Amino acid sequence: MSLNAHQRHELKKLITELGKYRGRHTELVSVYIPAGYDMNNIINHIAQEAGTASNIKSTSTRKNVEDALTKMMQHLRLYKRTPDHGLAAFSGNVAEREGQSDVRVWSIEPPVPIKTRLYRCDKAFVMEILEDMLNIKEFFGLVVMDRRDATIALLKGKTIVPLVKTHSEVPGKMRAGGQSAQRFEQNRELAAKAHYKKVAEYMKEQFLNLEGLKGIIVGGPGPTKYDLVEGNFITADVKKKIIAIKDVTYTDEFGLQEMLERCDDVFANEEILTERKIMAQFFLLLAKQQNKTSYGLKEVKKRLEQGVVDVLLLSEELDDVTMDELEAVALQFNSKVEIISTETREGQQLRDLGKVAAILRYEVHEG
Repeated sequence: MSLNAHQRHELKKLITELGKYRGRHTELVSVYIPAGYDMNNIINHIAQEAGTASNIKSTSTRKNVEDALTKMMQHLRLYKRTPDHGLAAFSGNVAEREGQSDVRVWSIEPPVPIKTRLYRCDKAFVMEILEDMLNIKEFFGLVVMDRRDATIALLKGKTIVPLVKTHSEVPGKMRAGGQSAQRFEQNRELAAKAHYKKVAEYMKEQFLNLEGLKGIIVGGPGPTKYDLVEGNFITADVKKKIIAIKDVTYTDEFGLQEMLERCDDVFANEEILTERKIMAQFFLLLAKQQNKTSYGLKEVKKRLEQGVVDVLLLSEELDDVTMDELEAVALQFNSKVEIISTETREGQQLRDLGKVAAILRYEVHEG
């Protein structure tokens, strides 16, 4: 399962905040409760740990641990049952000065089911399980090729990751003097088949055992891509992963981008399409109905407070404080919020526009 931009943002924000805190001793409590696990068993376990904590010799450490565990139990009792994806909870005294008390508790119902049961009291909160959720575990394989060249890549979330480039030994269309036309064409065909075999072998190396591969898309100019896919070149286990064949002009990075732009049918349920569509709508309005758009922090904030924003577009590079402030205003006026990555060309354009933009509910004219 891939996280959407909102889920990634909230998860990153919590990880960043908790990562700032350090205990003076092993007194920061982390609890991970798996999906379907009985919350009462966890609370009973923490109660036992609280009893054991009374044996800690250091008065300040003992108090900090006991306070953190008490706060944790109080928080967990608010849940009548374990959330569908489990729960991650953290508590501890995070006061800056020794001897002061600022015992806080945080929790998150994660977007990905927790599979690990964990209790730990340490100098830092345990973040690895949440950090692992940020790693994208679903991919599409991309191949653009013709008789001369091929580029193989992964689409990881919204990022194209080039893997292999290869060039064939297929001669050009002009034959050397003294060589018969038939012999020349035979050589061209042999070289083309060798190229297809090499591309198929690279596809096998890169894609066959790739966990999380959702499908392979093959593209290129002319009929060559069909020669590759329909010929006896690609091993059966790889071939069955091919989900689309697209006409594209180029066989390099430009070809990969072009192929993505022609894959709306393939990516119908993928976040990359949702993001591209909403940004395409914004840029179309900017060109044809500029008064129905707004961009730049000052201008967009003004439109938000006027209640005329339909969709608020926020770059993921926007700082958390500003993002939270704008989202809070958007919530008051039922404005939809879209967090846009910088992994697409459209997302990079939003970043360059000032990281904040909006589609308005209707045209707004000054004066």
